[in-house]
Amino acid sequence: MAAPNEITPAQLLRLIGTANAPRLVDISIDEDFAEDPYLIPGSFRHSHRDIDGLKARLAGQSCVLICQRGIKLSQGLASWLRSDGIEAEYLKGGMYEWRATKDAPRIPFANLPPTTDGSSLWVTRHRPKIDRIACPWLIRRFVDPHARFLFVSPSQVAGVADRYGATPFDVADCNWSHRGPLCTFDTMLDEFALRTPALDRLSTVVRAADTNRHDLSPEAAGLLAISVGLSRQFRDDHQQLEAGLGLYDALYRWARDGQGEAHDWPTGGRPTGKTT
Repeated sequence: MAAPNEITPAQLLRLIGTANAPRLVDISIDEDFAEDPYLIPGSFRHSHRDIDGLKARLAGQSCVLICQRGIKLSQGLASWLRSDGIEAEYLKGGMYEWRATKDAPRIPFANLPPTTDGSSLWVTRHRPKIDRIACPWLIRRFVDPHARFLFVSPSQVAGVADRYGATPFDVADCNWSHRGPLCTFDTMLDEFALRTPALDRLSTVVRAADTNRHDLSPEAAGLLAISVGLSRQFRDDHQQLEAGLGLYDALYRWARDGQGEAHDWPTGGRPTGKTT
C-alpha cells in the first residue's frame, strides 16, 4: 500500500509541464548530487537542514521532495512540512527510480542559467510571435517556474543582458538561438535534455510555424494565425506572454495526449452537404 504522502515517478511525470504542477525540491546531499548532477524538470536545490528557508520559498505552495533514494531525507522533511500545514509529498524511490522511468527527462545542472534571488532572468526582442512565447512557456513549465522575461528593442538586447545579468535568447550571436534549420525552442530542448515524445511533437509545430516551413506540420498555420492574433491583441508584451502560456499549455496537452483525436460533422460520418 502506498504511503499517504508518497508520489510515484509515473504520477509526477503526468504533472510536470502543467500549470498546476507542485513545486519540486531536490534535497539530495551535496555528495550524492555531485555524483549525479541532474535535476528533475522544474525542480530547485535546497538543503534539508534549512526548513525555515524552504517554507519561505514555498510560500504555502504544495511540493514534492526529492532525494537520492526516497527514504530518510525526503520522507522526514515531507512529514515535517505537513505538520506545519504545507501539502508535501516525497518521490517514491527518489532519483534512482526516476532514472529508471521511461521518458522521464533530467536537466543537466551545468546547463541551467544563473539565478538571482531564486529565479532566472532572460531577455529577448520585443513584440514576440512564436519562439519568444514558446520558449518562455518551456522555461516556466519545465525549468524555472519563477523565471522573469524582459522584452526590449532588438538593438538593446545585448546591453540589457550585460547591465542586468540577464540571459539573451532568440537573437543572433547568442547560445540560446536558432541553430541551422532548428529554432530556439529546439535549442532549449537540446540544452536542457527535454527531448520527450510530447515535446518533440510540439517542437515540430513550433519550428514549422516559426521558420515558415508549414509542410513540416499541418498545425503550423493555425499556430501562426493565433500567434499573430495575440500580438495584435496585446500592446504589452508581458500581458501577451501570460495569454500565450495558456495557448501552449493546451498545445502541450494535445501533443502529449490528444493528437490522435479528430472531429467531423455529422458525428461519425462525412458531411453530406444536405440541409434541412
